[in-house]
Amino acid sequence: MTDELDTYDTAILKAVSANGRITVTDLAERINLSKSPTQTRLRRLEKAGYIRGYTAQLNPIKLGLAHIAFVEVKLDDTREKALKSFNEAVLLVPEIEQCHMIAGKFDYLLKVRTSDMQTYRRILGERVSALPHVAHTSTHVVMEAVKEEAI
Repeated sequence: MTDELDTYDTAILKAVSANGRITVTDLAERINLSKSPTQTRLRRLEKAGYIRGYTAQLNPIKLGLAHIAFVEVKLDDTREKALKSFNEAVLLVPEIEQCHMIAGKFDYLLKVRTSDMQTYRRILGERVSALPHVAHTSTHVVMEAVKEEAI
């Protein structure tokens, strides 16, 4: 964390990351602080960017998205213009759940979630491989997700 955060702030962050729907009253009780200063701290943490927003955690298995693949992507050009072009295009592919620029033997690591292998192969061929400046991809299929948590 940072020097700007005290124990109440970190307790607030921990509580809202576990339950974004917690009421200010319940939050205040959980961190042992009265409601008004808890609400003030919560708003300050939101305004300062520590809390980016509140979302529902959906169950991808129930939604028919059980297939996960991690894709190593090597680009044919890593100049800033090419990276920007790739980054912008990735944002338009809904099956790409995560995209990370990597320092190493490849340039990006993508987490791609689909319904099955056949759908993944189609997405890889039609969407991922067609992204700007993609020279090579290598796929690692997930057999079991042991831990998936958001911070």
